[in-house]
Amino acid sequence: MRSRAIAGVVVLVVACVHGPDDLLLPGAVAIDAASVAANSNNALSGMVSVHVRNADSVAVRFHLSDVPSAGDSVTPAVQTVGDSASIPVLGLLPARRYMLRALAYGAGGTVLGDAIDFTTGALPSDLPHYTASGPDPSPGYVVFAAGMYGLVIDNTGRVVWYRRFPNGPGLSFMAQPNGRYVARPTTPDPTDVDSWVELDPLGDITRTLGCGLGLQPRPHDLISERDGSYWLLCDEVRTMDLTAAGGVAEARVTGTAVQHLSAAGALLFHWSPFDHFAITDGEPADRAGPNVNWTHGNALDLDVDGNLIVSFRNLGEITKIDAVSGSVIWRMGGRRNEFTFLDSPSPAFSGQHSARISAPHALVILDNLGTPRESRAEDYTVDEAARTARLAHAYSSIPGVVTQIGGSVQSLPGGRTLVSFGTAGRVEEYDAAGRMMWAIDGNAGYVFRAQRIRSLYAPGVGSAR
Repeated sequence: MRSRAIAGVVVLVVACVHGPDDLLLPGAVAIDAASVAANSNNALSGMVSVHVRNADSVAVRFHLSDVPSAGDSVTPAVQTVGDSASIPVLGLLPARRYMLRALAYGAGGTVLGDAIDFTTGALPSDLPHYTASGPDPSPGYVVFAAGMYGLVIDNTGRVVWYRRFPNGPGLSFMAQPNGRYVARPTTPDPTDVDSWVELDPLGDITRTLGCGLGLQPRPHDLISERDGSYWLLCDEVRTMDLTAAGGVAEARVTGTAVQHLSAAGALLFHWSPFDHFAITDGEPADRAGPNVNWTHGNALDLDVDGNLIVSFRNLGEITKIDAVSGSVIWRMGGRRNEFTFLDSPSPAFSGQHSARISAPHALVILDNLGTPRESRAEDYTVDEAARTARLAHAYSSIPGVVTQIGGSVQSLPGGRTLVSFGTAGRVEEYDAAGRMMWAIDGNAGYVFRAQRIRSLYAPGVGSAR
């Protein structure tokens, strides 16, 4: 037997599941050694490192040491690199003892390793606590930012994954289609450019994501593609003479640009509102001072045809943009509205957040201020050719609440919708009939964006944004 320390942490038990080399059949799968290390980012997880022969992938089977009758859980298998594999074990309980065993797969069979003893650490004292309930929640977990943490909770409200950031994760902590998380933490130095960071399922930062042309990334939304490229919203600031529009002579006007960058950081696409919108498209009060928050882009999505859907809160507008040419395809809501709204008041929404494509010709948003006395999730059927938007469903909390800023919507399988009511402190899931199926109990605090995911091991993969 031989030992191998991983990251200088914890226990190590070696698994030898074969006899002497001369007794091992040619091509037979063997586990030479296995060890487990604690994860410094998250006490509810560990990393198992395995040395194998003739194996193409390795998983870990585990259970609580004091409750073996509860049955084993098994991690997803990880492909070997050479003769090694590193397998994360996620979603464990705090301060509990577990028994783990490596499980190696190959053409020559499957081998179960010897037992590895592992005890998880205690939760941080400042980690938020939640309870949640409901008659029929969707399966999986819910991701959001809270205080200094990016969090994942299960349907009981238990924190099953967390990552602390020195200055907090920012408004959005999200799972992405490429199986990673992203956050846009702030830095103490106001002169620094605050970039997004991408994290793997263990909470390790894998790369930094920023805007091209020296622009500042906005903290509201980002899409990481499977090929490593990414779309994001950026602050573009220009000095403009707004005296003719009710403003000042040297106003610093901030508009929201949209960019697409390659995995290597090359700028692939840049769209500027200064090239397509007029300063008078916004509210007069918003352009009166020396610093003008003109468009305030707060959500970004890709339509089924590959073009962009962008929410501009301060224009009260959702815009579709050609993702190749940058031309504006249509404008919905606001002063330049091109649509007729059916089965809803006009203007249909105001101060909106989290515009998302839920299906072909279907758009779901959080209408923050368009309905008196309550914010609500609204699902529209969009006919682009006829320029009509029909309100198909609307969901609101009971009693109704208003969130002036923030909040989100996410379409789920079976016609369900997950809604965060932002500063109102409510996160709720509704079925297609509008009945509440799950909710975080009490006041959840300011949840800018909540998102359901299916797996801790591949966060965001196969889940709607």
